[in-house]
Amino acid sequence: MNSNAYGKPVPPKKDRREQARESARLMREEQHKRDKRKSLFLRGGIGAGLLAVAAIVVLVIVNSVGPAVGGPANMASDGILLTGNGSVIKATPTKALAADAKPIATDRTALTKTANIAIYVDYLCPYCGQFEATNGAQIASWVTAGNATLEFHPISILDSNSAGSKYSTRAANAAACVANYRPDDFLAVNTALFARQPKENTAGLTDAALASLVKTAGVTDKKVDSCITDRTFASWLGTATKRALAGPLPDADIKKVSGTPTVLVNGVTYKGALDNATTFSDFVTAQVTAAK
Repeated sequence: MNSNAYGKPVPPKKDRREQARESARLMREEQHKRDKRKSLFLRGGIGAGLLAVAAIVVLVIVNSVGPAVGGPANMASDGILLTGNGSVIKATPTKALAADAKPIATDRTALTKTANIAIYVDYLCPYCGQFEATNGAQIASWVTAGNATLEFHPISILDSNSAGSKYSTRAANAAACVANYRPDDFLAVNTALFARQPKENTAGLTDAALASLVKTAGVTDKKVDSCITDRTFASWLGTATKRALAGPLPDADIKKVSGTPTVLVNGVTYKGALDNATTFSDFVTAQVTAAK
């Protein structure tokens, strides 16, 4: 065996090669172990990350769905029923519908001596505005005198015609807010909404402007303000609109609403001119006479 410069013995060349191979093998095994540990760590980290992302996605979905919203008080039929006593118009009180509950049709068994008018309206619909401008005052006089009842059903079918602002829903929500908190002021607010009716394919009034309009009509309740700006009943309105469009309609000679305004008198659909008060008055008289 040879010695190196320090006098230490040096193994033969063959043995040195074997040692080098063994050393290289040991280094490869150690590197393999390190790579395996790193791979496991990465896979575990990625898996934990994916689980965390999945948990976040689930949380976002759950939070974004939110609870279903019930309807407004005094609109259990998906509409508000107004009656008169000879001097004033009052809303018929009903409890608010629970979320996803079916509407309760108005019981008309005690209303056989009056003209029972039901109107399905969209506050962006120009034909609804035309009918209101022509017949609103005379209908109100009939209701005040106790000769007629009026059941208003605000729906939203023209959201796509309001430049992305969903005005139909927002205006109907404002009406629903009044029905919920100040039902006896509903007719005044309904009149004001049509008096300020925007043109189709425009954004219409903002929520703040709707709240201001309601105040001008005599409703100063702060709860109504927040209800309007929060769009509290927007979800319910969507459901009520679907019900009106799908049918069946209660106390009606038609299955469903196919356009607005849909006007029914004692269950019979008015098909006359929307801008002729005499024609509508004659129709109402005919239905009352037929009922008697």
